[in-house]
Amino acid sequence: MSSKTKIVVLRMKELIYTGIFVALGIILILLLVFMFAPKNSKPASTDTSDKYVPGVYTSSIMLNGNAVDIAVTVDKDAIASIQMVNVSETVTTMYPLMEPALDNLAEQIIASQSLDHITYPEENQYTSLVILDAVERALDKAAASESETEGAGEPSGTKKEEKEVVE
Repeated sequence: MSSKTKIVVLRMKELIYTGIFVALGIILILLLVFMFAPKNSKPASTDTSDKYVPGVYTSSIMLNGNAVDIAVTVDKDAIASIQMVNVSETVTTMYPLMEPALDNLAEQIIASQSLDHITYPEENQYTSLVILDAVERALDKAAASESETEGAGEPSGTKKEEKEVVE
């Protein structure tokens, strides 16, 4: 039996080029995997997520052409205060139930940290519903979305939203 021995001659230049191309191929594959792999941005425990973006959020109520702003101050996980701002003397005179109704609702909302199961007297029913609607709109603006909790900037709570109410 005759075996033919083959001798392969490789040049050093070819080995270096091959090594560089293999390294670049591996880097390209890793880069593509990291770029297009699904990202699990949620932390392992969802208890650490914030409920609100801290700030003061307002919602306006128009009462016969007079604007009343309901300001809701929130921390990252709680409602801190609810108050009326920019109230003219005309509104306080024409709608005397606004202030007591807001105080009653604010106490309940801050105590329960929710708009659910809020009670109000029958004589303040419509006033309370208008105030609750304004508070709900302000809290909707304060609600933290996933993109805001991951590293956003300032809260956009200075925006105003108006709703016309004629009683």
